[in-house]
Formats: sequence, C-alpha cells, structure tokens
Amino acid sequence: MSDPYAPFDELTFDRPTPGVLRITLDGPGLNSVSAAVHGQLAEVWTAVHRDPETDAVVLRGAGKGFSSGGDFGLLEEMMAEPSVRVRVIQEARELVHNIIDCSKPIISAVHGPAVGAGLAAALLADISIVGRNAKIIDGHTRPGVTAGDHAAVCWPLLCGMAKAKYYLLTCETMTGEEAERIGLVSMCVDDDQVGEIALRIATDLASGSRTAIRWTKQTLNHWYRSQLPAFDASVAYELVGFGLDDVKEGLSSHLEKRPPQFRAD
Repeated sequence: MSDPYAPFDELTFDRPTPGVLRITLDGPGLNSVSAAVHGQLAEVWTAVHRDPETDAVVLRGAGKGFSSGGDFGLLEEMMAEPSVRVRVIQEARELVHNIIDCSKPIISAVHGPAVGAGLAAALLADISIVGRNAKIIDGHTRPGVTAGDHAAVCWPLLCGMAKAKYYLLTCETMTGEEAERIGLVSMCVDDDQVGEIALRIATDLASGSRTAIRWTKQTLNHWYRSQLPAFDASVAYELVGFGLDDVKEGLSSHLEKRPPQFRAD
C-alpha cells in the first residue's frame, strides 16, 4: 500500500503509539510557513480523514517553537501577485474546512511562538495543550491586514467576544497561562510536558470508541460550521488587504524594526 503522506514532504510524520499519527512542523525560522508548507498544512487533514491506520493525531512543532507564521517570502509574493493572494486565501479556507471536517480527533502540542497558519491549526484542533510560556499571537492587524484565517470561526466561541476583539485588534502576545485562563485553549502545562501530555491524550482517544469520539466531534463542530459565513467575509477582507498600501508599510516597518506609519485616511 502506498504511503498516503508521501505527497506532504514539507511535514514530518511518525507513529509513536498504535493508531496515533504525529505531524511535526519542522523548518527554518522557528518552523515558519512557506508557500509549500501552507498548501500541505491545508490538505493533509483530508489524508488523515481517509487514513484507516489513524485514529488520533498530534500536531507539534520541532525545536524551540510551534510555528512563527508565514515566512517573508510568502508574504512578499502575496503583496506582489494577485494570483498568489487568491491561492493562499483558498488554502486558508481549506485549512479551516478540512480540520473541521476531519473525523479523527486532533490534539495540538504548542510550545514557544504560535502564529499564523500554525496557530490556526493549533486552535482549531479538538484539544489544545500549550506550554505555560508559549507565545500566542494573531499577527494580522499589526502589519495591516484583516484577522482572517481561523479567528472569526473559533475565537469568539472559545474565549468570548470581548477577549477575542481585544487580542485580534491589538495583536498583543498571549502566554499559555493566559490562553487557558480565558478559555482559548484546553489545557496549560509545564513547557517540558507539552508533548508527553498531548501524546497521552491522543493515545487514550485512539483506544476509545471510534464512532462515539468521531461523531461527538462531528456534532460539536456544527458550532464552527455555523460561523463559516463570517469566516468567508474575513478571508475576503484579508485578500483585499494584501493588495493595499498598509500591508506594504506594515511589513517594511517590521523588517526595519520601527513603528508603522499607516495612512491617516
């Protein structure tokens, strides 16, 4: 039988216990998301859904962080080429839809920075385990684009509208402890226990009733599906934003380590 994960060569896979597939983000720049990684991270959940050997998934990052978000090469391509923007936004839609529709329970193990598409996958996971010193950042509005991706689907449901607006508008960094306190994540643990606890939970779920666990996920995720019209609006606004001057200034200011000077109008 051919390996269903062979096409996803930008991701790393192993099977630490029976029925558990572990997916590792392992790349340069604290596992930054390149164009290739972005597309594969969106599509891999369809393969997981169809894989008869997998009953639970752990998603983690290698090294010192979970994921630092989109790399600058990808962001520059999006600003320069409308066709790239359309492709990436479509992948962002597929990432959200495919995680929601994946029948297998997904457990994210988050340590260090978690930003961008990596953060989207981490928070849409069915169970999120984060280290106390994790740094969770939705970094959209700081460089001048709408908070699209996953935020409109799950943040207000997970932590309430007041906290969602505060963190999504300000891009303030949130620790793992604060994320647990406001309900954005499932559990906060010591940093060195993140992987172990996520794997233990995945192993327990993999040995449980497939129908009971999968149908419970399917049912609860209708709450997310009910938010998909708002999600479509957010990714559409994000697509438009990448063609405006604000995002050019936002990225330049970040690279030059200075405050952005956005247009007064």
